[in-house]
Amino acid sequence: MIDRITADRPQPDGTLLGPGDDAAVVAAPDGRVVATVDTLVQGVHFRLDWSGPEQVGRKAVAANLADVAAMGAIPTALLLSLACPASTSTEVVDGLAAGIWDAASEAGVGVVGGDTVSADQIVVSITALGDLEGRAPVRRSGAKVGDVVAVRGVLGWSAAGMEVLRRGFRSPVAMVAAHRTPRPPFTEGPVAARAGATAMVDTSDGLLADLGHIAAASRVRIDVRSELVPVADKLRDVASALGKDALAWALTGGEDHALVACFREEDAVPDGWTVCADVRLGTGVSVDADRWGGAGDPGWRHWR
Repeated sequence: MIDRITADRPQPDGTLLGPGDDAAVVAAPDGRVVATVDTLVQGVHFRLDWSGPEQVGRKAVAANLADVAAMGAIPTALLLSLACPASTSTEVVDGLAAGIWDAASEAGVGVVGGDTVSADQIVVSITALGDLEGRAPVRRSGAKVGDVVAVRGVLGWSAAGMEVLRRGFRSPVAMVAAHRTPRPPFTEGPVAARAGATAMVDTSDGLLADLGHIAAASRVRIDVRSELVPVADKLRDVASALGKDALAWALTGGEDHALVACFREEDAVPDGWTVCADVRLGTGVSVDADRWGGAGDPGWRHWR
């Protein structure tokens, strides 16, 4: 299986030693390495009757690249741990591998190693490494009172796509695709860092939930202005058709992996980012200065 996954796959120059030994060797020109890991479990994060194996592979890479980007870093390498039943078809393995390698190649990184084990269900776990290019990491704890908060990427699309699939539909295609293979704007993480971002996070659990992480770490309150939250017309159309609240999806839907960052002033916000909140004295996250009271819980939590 390892040979099948790795054979004839190209590696970038930063991979000094790729698959085949007990461990890989990756260049670290900055002298520091950003490291993160994310796990996708069949039945929890994906269903093969909703998504093809290649889409699952792409989704696994996207989640990790978004975390690297949220630190203000560029990705340098991926490690893959794949668990699956012995009955798993080679077509599923090939599809997962193709999706992972294609997404990695688009980001300019290689899959430098990993592990394969047997399990009762498919589990895809990816570790991503990143390079800060000499900059300080953009942490969750750096937001200051008076900062503005801006977002880059779509909000609520993955939640809308999941609701569409739950109801047995396969369109609108854009929403379903956003759930199957999110496209985080990971190249914008370093852009925000260069622009002086004081704190940053990706919306893996939902805008309110992930802003809550910044608020808690920075000991501030973040007040979201609902009229500024980017809610696409397509999202409103789907919500209307399904009897749902588009704003609630944008505020609480996870797995879009949009980037949300704090900046000292609005003039510092990079092009393409949308200001949607302010950092104030206090604690927690509010919407229009009030506690969120809309439909749905503010973000995903395992074991809840």
